[in-house]
Amino acid sequence: MTIASGNARQGASHRYKAMRDFVQSTDDSLPGKLEVTKEGIVHDMMAPVGPHELTTVHLRRRLEKVMPEEIVAHTGEPDVEDEAEGIMRRPDVMVIALSDMDVPGSFDPRTLLAAIEIVSRSNPDNDWVSKVRDYPLIGIPAYAIFDPRTGTGAVLTDIHATPEGPRYATRKDFVYGEDVTIGDWTISTDGLPRYQDPVSGA
Repeated sequence: MTIASGNARQGASHRYKAMRDFVQSTDDSLPGKLEVTKEGIVHDMMAPVGPHELTTVHLRRRLEKVMPEEIVAHTGEPDVEDEAEGIMRRPDVMVIALSDMDVPGSFDPRTLLAAIEIVSRSNPDNDWVSKVRDYPLIGIPAYAIFDPRTGTGAVLTDIHATPEGPRYATRKDFVYGEDVTIGDWTISTDGLPRYQDPVSGA
């Protein structure tokens, strides 16, 4: 029994490393963002400009106005990675201490204070379903989702054990225009951009 499970873990680790190496080798040559999940590689064809990126800028600026200097709302590289779980993600905004950024390679997801995602038009389930599962699994204590399709969002917190693995116990929904609390910091959602064409049933 022990040998079989050990072999399974070794096979899963080899598969993950192969996917991670592929993602890292193609990161600059493909549009959008590549990430590794339990299901395989996710390719999010997010728009490089427009409401998605503008929302990222607004959230970063608003958070950094209320956070202490040693905490930043970081956008961009590197990824957050939990090799044991076979997950490598790159949140749109990572709330993290400056001291925890001084590492070689990927960030340890357990050093993040929060992860923030702006829902893409091309693959909304990646933010609303897959990351809701992955982020508590790799120990990110707070996950905030902003959805420019609908002008709504949610903040998920309080990781707890379930039969399916760690999950967020608390979800607080909000609509654009309300104040929202992410970790220890409260910011306004006034004036956040929306995607122009409404998405029916989203």
